[in-house]
Amino acid sequence: MKRLAIIAALLLICIAFPTPSAGERHSVPRYLTKESTVDMKNMNRIFVGWVNLDPDEWAAHGYATKTEWTDIIAFLNAGFASNLQTTYLSGRTIVAAKNKGDENAAGCDLYIKFSDIHMDYNHYHLILSIHFIDPKTNTEIGSIPVRPYLGSANVWGFKYYLEAALKEVGTKLQVEVSGGR
Repeated sequence: MKRLAIIAALLLICIAFPTPSAGERHSVPRYLTKESTVDMKNMNRIFVGWVNLDPDEWAAHGYATKTEWTDIIAFLNAGFASNLQTTYLSGRTIVAAKNKGDENAAGCDLYIKFSDIHMDYNHYHLILSIHFIDPKTNTEIGSIPVRPYLGSANVWGFKYYLEAALKEVGTKLQVEVSGGR
């Protein structure tokens, strides 16, 4: 009987004080309010810069060759641009950078540039800052400071958790450019 009481007490303690889930341990705030002061609602042709992940880190990510890794970077950037066009900034024309050095925003109303890009592998975060640039004057009209965007700890594979993090970046761009979700 005493043994049953101890087991019941331990069970109640476990229920009352659960351990945090993996998602809670790695969560970051979602910034779903507009932070930049410039009105970008009427900017319909948008050039989106390259989300550059260091091509020389291919071995650190478990890829067999540098070419395989750079193909993944290109795949992620293309998917990100496609998601912006269809989901986050629909109704606008999205022109995406073709590679790391592509900054040709001629004919666009807005250039979205990413910088300070790195990964936090322990917490499944893509960390970057966002810059909104007027391509006609080449001046920055707004920015979002360096912050983490949560990937998904529930998926297997580097590519898939980065896709999830880029969707969070897309949501942030939707808020900033469109003024809301």
